[in-house]
Amino acid sequence: MEGTVPVIQETYNELVKEMDHLKKVDRPEIIEAIATARENGDLKENADYHAAREKQGHIEDRIRYLEDRIARSEIIKVDPKSAEHIVFGATVSLKNLSNGKKIKYQLVSSDAVDVISGKISSESPIGKALIGSHRGEVVDVQTPRGLNQFEILDYE
Repeated sequence: MEGTVPVIQETYNELVKEMDHLKKVDRPEIIEAIATARENGDLKENADYHAAREKQGHIEDRIRYLEDRIARSEIIKVDPKSAEHIVFGATVSLKNLSNGKKIKYQLVSSDAVDVISGKISSESPIGKALIGSHRGEVVDVQTPRGLNQFEILDYE
């Protein structure tokens, strides 16, 4: 087991909800599917049985992962609005200096990443560059596409 994992309350709640669903819904369903497939005879050539067993393995792996993450979660309760600099959980408005586009990101844990919704990992190159920075600063971010510069417009 590694160290603690910072999460916002929303992410923690989603992890618990997913684990609960896997244990109370998906696990019993797959156990039933395996039992039904066993009734169909020879297990060596029973595709339904093998598919159900494989799915069961994925479910059990995910449950173990979630149990570990939940056990190691440290819910961060810092109010980003009152922080003197950008902190985990903050929503940051940026301007990409190479193309002038304005973007907004919330800095979250890797379990809550949803780029389409503007949620990026605080451990990503952009996230790391933003943590500890202030309004008006320009941060350099090395990405796979090269060096980018972002001006920090605001954060909350």
